[in-house]
Amino acid sequence: MGLTQAFAIALRSMRASALRSALTTLGIVVGIAAVIVLFGLGQGVRTNFHDNYSPLTESIIVSKTAAATGPVSSTESLRESDLEALQSSGSPAIASVTPLRSGTAVVKYGQKAISVSIAGVNGTYLAIRGRVVAAGRMFTDEEGQAKERLIVLGPDVVTDLFGGDTNAALGSEVRVGRLLFRVVGVLAPEHDSQDVLGLIPLDSVREVIGGADTLNGIGVEAASVDQVPEAYSVVTGIMDRQHGIVVAGMRDYRAVAVNTQVLQIESVVNLLTWFTMAVAVIALFVGALGVANIMLITVKERTSEIGVRKAIGARRGAIMRQFLTEAVVLSGVGGVLGVGAGFAATVLADRLLPRYLPELGAPEISVPAALVAFAVSLGIGLAAGGYPAFRAASLNPIDALRAD
Repeated sequence: MGLTQAFAIALRSMRASALRSALTTLGIVVGIAAVIVLFGLGQGVRTNFHDNYSPLTESIIVSKTAAATGPVSSTESLRESDLEALQSSGSPAIASVTPLRSGTAVVKYGQKAISVSIAGVNGTYLAIRGRVVAAGRMFTDEEGQAKERLIVLGPDVVTDLFGGDTNAALGSEVRVGRLLFRVVGVLAPEHDSQDVLGLIPLDSVREVIGGADTLNGIGVEAASVDQVPEAYSVVTGIMDRQHGIVVAGMRDYRAVAVNTQVLQIESVVNLLTWFTMAVAVIALFVGALGVANIMLITVKERTSEIGVRKAIGARRGAIMRQFLTEAVVLSGVGGVLGVGAGFAATVLADRLLPRYLPELGAPEISVPAALVAFAVSLGIGLAAGGYPAFRAASLNPIDALRAD
C-alpha cells in the first residue's frame, strides 16, 4: 500500500469519527497556538525590556544614604564639589557626569496650573536616564551656565497645560514659581512613570527651589558597558576621598551600577519566558496524549479489519504505515490550524496589548517558531502513533478475526 492510499484511508477514518477526531485535533491546535503566542509574547517582553533599559546599562547612579555604622551626624550631602571632582577625574572609563537637584514647584500657563517635579540637570541627563525628547530639544550646558531660563516639560504637564498640543507648548513661556521659563522641548512618554516633570538647567534651579549647592544625585555614564566596573571603581574612589570615607561600610552615599540591576531583572524576564514556554510544552504533551489515545481506540475498533488485511497478505510494514499516516495526518491538520490560530491571536495581541498593557511590549510573530511548532506537531503524530501502529502490525491474523 502506497502513501497516497494510506492518506486516503486516514481521511476516511477521520470522517467516520468526525467529532472524536475534531476534539483530538483541538488539543494539538491549542498546544501549537499556545507555543506561537507565548513565544511571541516572550519576544515582545524581551524587546520592550531591552528598548527601555539597554540605554541604562552604562550608567552608575550616586545618591545620598545614611552610613551603615557610626554616628548619623557624620553623613554628608552630595554637593557640587563632588560633581566637579567626578567631572575632572580624567578617567577614560567615564564618558559624562550628570547632576540632579530636585524639588516641587507650581507651573502655570494662562489660567491653568499644575504641581510639577522640578529637576535641575545638565545636557547629559537624557543619556543617563534613558529619556528622549519627542519634540523640540534639550537645553545645552552653555545655556545652563548662562543661567538661561529654559525648561523641558514632561508629556503629562503638556497635557494639563496645553491640552496635549506640543506645538503650542514649544516656545511658550510658563511660570515656574514666580519666574518665567521658555519651553524648548517635550519629553517622550515613559510607560512606568507619571511624567509630571520639568527639567531646568542646574544653574537656574536654585532660583526656583532655593537651597545651597547640595544635590539629590549624580549620574555617571561609563564609556562602554565593558568599562562599567572600572568607572564604578573610579567613582567610589573619588567619592570616598571627597567624603573622608576609610571603611566602605561607613559610606554616606550609595553608588549603584545600573547594569547589575538590569542583568538581574533580565534573568527574571528570561525565567518567566521559559516558564511560559514550559506551559506551552505541557499543552502540546496533553495533545500528544490525545492522539495516542484515539489511535489506540482506532486500533481496537478496527481489529477485525486488520485481521482481514493480514489474512489476504498485507505486510506488517503496510499496517504500520497506515496507522502512522493516520496519526500524522491528525496531528498535521491540528498543526496547520494551530499555526493559523497562533498567528491570528498574536496579531490580535499586537493590536490590543500596546494600548491596554504597554509595559508588556508588542508581541512578535516568529516564522521560525511557527515552523518548529508545526514540525513538532508532525513529530507528535509519529511518536503518539508509533505504539498503536506497532500494536496493530503485531496482531495475529487469526486472533484479530476472532475479535469480531
